Amino acid sequence: MASERVTPGLTAEIETVVDDTLVVTHMGGEGVLSTPAMIGLMERAGIQAVQAHLPEGHTTVGFEVNVKHFGATPKGKQVWVKAELLEVDGRKLRFKVEAHDEDKKVGEGTHRRAIVAIQRKE
Repeated sequence: MASERVTPGLTAEIETVVDDTLVVTHMGGEGVLSTPAMIGLMERAGIQAVQAHLPEGHTTVGFEVNVKHFGATPKGKQVWVKAELLEVDGRKLRFKVEAHDEDKKVGEGTHRRAIVAIQRKE
């Protein structure tokens, strides 16, 4: 049910500064980018890559995340997260996702989303 406009190769990138809303502080100091926050940014990039290409009245929902978070990004540093649509299987989408900070790659993996109709409130 995917739109003909939802095709592999679509990408989106999010650039942000790691702030208090994205950190955990149990590592000490000012805090570092949390894994859930990194995954949230990866999901948002996936949404942004395809949303404008979906049929009217549709969106996507995430249903699988398989990522590794292997580098700490301190509060105050820039982080870039990219999603690239790799595969369309009916209404199921598979993305390659990566996160980089100013110095290194800090995370990578795959993320899957499904195209669904937006529920209208009666």
